[in-house]
Amino acid sequence: MHRPSKRLDSLGASVFSEMDNLRRELEKAGNQLINLSIGSPDRAPALEIRKILSGAALEESQYGYTLTRGTAKFRSVCAEWYLNRFGVTLDPETEVLPLMGSQDGLAHIFLAYIDPGDLALIPDPGYPIYTAGLMLAGGEKVAMPLLKENGFLPDLRQIDPNLARKAKLMFLNYPNNPTAAVASLSFFEDVVEFAKKYELLICHDAAYSELAFEGYKPVSFLEARGAKEVGIEFHSVSKTYNLAGARLGFVVGNADVIRNLSQLKANIDYGVFRPVLTAGAYALSSAQDSIAENKLAYERRRDLLIKGCADAGWNMPIPQGSMFIWAPIPTGQDSVTFAIELARDAGVIVVPGLGFGDHGEGYVRIAMVQEESVLQEAVRRIQGFLGRKI
Repeated sequence: MHRPSKRLDSLGASVFSEMDNLRRELEKAGNQLINLSIGSPDRAPALEIRKILSGAALEESQYGYTLTRGTAKFRSVCAEWYLNRFGVTLDPETEVLPLMGSQDGLAHIFLAYIDPGDLALIPDPGYPIYTAGLMLAGGEKVAMPLLKENGFLPDLRQIDPNLARKAKLMFLNYPNNPTAAVASLSFFEDVVEFAKKYELLICHDAAYSELAFEGYKPVSFLEARGAKEVGIEFHSVSKTYNLAGARLGFVVGNADVIRNLSQLKANIDYGVFRPVLTAGAYALSSAQDSIAENKLAYERRRDLLIKGCADAGWNMPIPQGSMFIWAPIPTGQDSVTFAIELARDAGVIVVPGLGFGDHGEGYVRIAMVQEESVLQEAVRRIQGFLGRKI
């Protein structure tokens, strides 16, 4: 029998996989499930974006390799978008790199900077690729607890200076997945000073910067003074414009880091499909009406879920951003048990907080990725379930 590599052992059994196995089991048994687990946008891209994508795909010239750096047009548009949105100036030749979805870059940055045994500061709870990418590169995780009392921000003062000194990377993510917390510019300025003190590379995942509610506009890490000296920032065109399956993102910031990541990727892939880059460039440079519409749709979903669950005695914090609700478990159960019972008894699939790290215990993540009519049915089921539990 062929033996898999030991690095697969370091990944372990994912709670996501366990919940997906449960979902398949329940569906096979004939259950009608409502899946609020995976953060994949259910809405379609704006019609004009789809027209640009489909038109480009019909052109005979669009099927060659684009190579890692993509097209000059896409990089230029990313830089223009950044200037308009955040007031941050970027050189499209040296400080912008397209990605096959932001997760592509999130995983590969570890291979570019982590050698076996190197330390990295990783948020806990945190998006699983931060830990998985580190483990695949042979690195060791130093968990930064994200606690309610700190607004789910890492307390930089509580990080062991000896470990900070040995670490090479720090990962951050705001608006946050899974906690939906947001970060201020002053926090990012503190991070820059921390990074300079300990010679850290900061990697900020800003996938949800354009999904925020009630007029709140998340800031960029690169807006902080000196941020470009110590870090990079990842963006998801997929999430912002509902192009998840098309796989498009980009990373911006420190030119040396961008060059090293590009060098690594040049040995792994041949870049994003040109029609996707064309559609992405159009999306970023056109009127941003679809973003505003997207925000309103998710805000309505958020309010529907939170009010409906509150009526059943399940009180949840109201997120300012992201497509998630980080919900404290109302029954006193552990997160895995609660999520399994909710799936089996109510047919609603959520993710146990433990899947995002030890400090995620006590919560479940609810993804607002269904139409309002479906969410209303989910609320009805949750109310019935909690009526039997509380």
